[in-house]
Amino acid sequence: MTNPDQFNTSLQERLMAYCAIDSQSDEHSPTSPSTAIQFDMQRHLMAELEKIGASDIQLTDYGALLATVPATDDSAPTIGFCAHVDTAPQFNATGVKPRLHPAYDGSDITYPDNPDLILNPQTSAYLGERVGDDIITASGLTLLGADDKAGVAIIMTMAEYLLKTPGLTHGKVRLAFTPDEEIGRGVDEQLPADFGVDFAYTLDGAKRGTMEFETFSADGAIVTVTGVSTHPGYAKDKLVNALHVAAAITSALDVDGTTPETTSGKEGFTHIYAQDGGSSETTLRFIIRAFEMADLEAQTARLKTACAKAEADFPGAKVTCEISKQYRNMRYWLEKDMTPVELAQDAMRALGMDPECAAIRGGTDGSRLTEMGVPCPNLFTGMMEIHGPLEWISVQDMALATQTVLTIVDRAAR
Repeated sequence: MTNPDQFNTSLQERLMAYCAIDSQSDEHSPTSPSTAIQFDMQRHLMAELEKIGASDIQLTDYGALLATVPATDDSAPTIGFCAHVDTAPQFNATGVKPRLHPAYDGSDITYPDNPDLILNPQTSAYLGERVGDDIITASGLTLLGADDKAGVAIIMTMAEYLLKTPGLTHGKVRLAFTPDEEIGRGVDEQLPADFGVDFAYTLDGAKRGTMEFETFSADGAIVTVTGVSTHPGYAKDKLVNALHVAAAITSALDVDGTTPETTSGKEGFTHIYAQDGGSSETTLRFIIRAFEMADLEAQTARLKTACAKAEADFPGAKVTCEISKQYRNMRYWLEKDMTPVELAQDAMRALGMDPECAAIRGGTDGSRLTEMGVPCPNLFTGMMEIHGPLEWISVQDMALATQTVLTIVDRAAR
């Protein structure tokens, strides 16, 4: 097949260029995509796709960028590869300055913009397995954005290889670069039809050799607490402080085994991640996660019960709880037809890896695509310590991921 080292330079250059482009999403925005800056990333990719010779390049009105690598064998299945261009809004991602650490020697990695920050095998165990690799980090004040610009770089490098290497046999390959994955809005209702594939893969996973076909099922919740406002100097028996009501709801849910910091493995959680407002009215935002629907429904019921009790305990307060569906465990559909999973496992074994299929404590665009009729497991990229300043990735892991997707395309055509 290919020597994965041949991709190192292009992957490194692509990722560092992509990460320097600000493209955070914003859940408070009603637009699609949620931020105009995501178009900066999409326009950069459009120009690159044109340069390497891709076909059917289309920037949709919902912000997804699509393109095609034409088939050399029309009898082979049409395979899609998907990655998201937005970065997580949970941590600063403005002014990212990617840094390359060639041939990592196992010592502490320090950060010029944050001298107190240290990355080493003690703070990130997998880093100890990547001694000798070329490591990319940010500079200490931002996340890196390898989630999921590493996936974008891998897909673009794969596409360039297919387009510029004569004599390869493969079916049509479709590329999709989506916005707003980090806020659960990456898959528009039109995307499955516009994508037009038999099955697909997201490139949004972590360490080498891993793939996921089981994810959380997910709901979101917005709790609005309205108190009774009055002048605090004359508030006796009149004031109902919305912040006190909100605190009661949060406290009722803060029990070991029910929050992210107290759960692992197949355990779900309810997570409050934002609060806005003041004593008159405040809004709480939650995400609810579970692998099985019965657990998800139980957690939703628990949140509603906490809201109802708080409203009863603070006469005059009004509490509303709006639950919205986000995505569902892709396993429910993929276990009915494991073809794309088995194809990826075979490709990994052919490259000397022992595929590790763990349930992912999160979700991808593949969760929604699978539910909407496009089977779409998730493949590794190498990204680690995502959504924070210690985020890092191995260039060699990215190269192996590139070789993996090329092997999938090659084996599917056989």
